Amino acid sequence: MANDRCDIYCYNEETVNRVKNKMDSEDITGIVKVFKAMADEKRAKIVFALSQEQELCVCDVANIIGTSVATASHHLRNLRKMGLANYRKQGKLVFYSLESESMVQLLVQSFAPNEGVVANGR
Repeated sequence: MANDRCDIYCYNEETVNRVKNKMDSEDITGIVKVFKAMADEKRAKIVFALSQEQELCVCDVANIIGTSVATASHHLRNLRKMGLANYRKQGKLVFYSLESESMVQLLVQSFAPNEGVVANGR
């Protein structure tokens, strides 16, 4: 028998209910979206770049992450479909920004050990 599991089934009902109630009140789906986006290195770089500026043009993003415009556009489109980024078109240019300030704050906290990281140029 494995040593990494209980030998009998017994749980603390009060603790389980307290945690389940907190979990139900949190937006787990939104958190999962963020972590799914951050699981890809290119998307993580894009999200970090967007956390440093109010918005970035697709061409700027491509240069920042070292890819083609098509690749950057693909990743930005995925972030938009995940509900994590917004875009606006200005003439022939497309600008992207992060959907929510809470996502920016999560990113800033993730990079907290690295001094000098600020959100949206602030």
